[in-house]
Amino acid sequence: METSILIKDTTREQREQIVAESIGNINGSCDGCAAGLIEMYRDYIDGKKEIRDINMEFNAHYESGMEMPEKSECGYINN
Repeated sequence: METSILIKDTTREQREQIVAESIGNINGSCDGCAAGLIEMYRDYIDGKKEIRDINMEFNAHYESGMEMPEKSECGYINN
């Protein structure tokens, strides 16, 4: 049986772990860009949005060409 990653079934610490395991090193010691990805999933970690909703929003922006935050050297900046 799979473990649920829904907000209602997880603690904040578990959600941090889920994101960390999915993305990799959240301390950014690799190339410094993991921190920007963590910010993308901040609403999930904080219990505000399900991870699937964040991914769907990201994909919608990507496919539509709508303006999104630009990637900087270490993360994202808002336009």
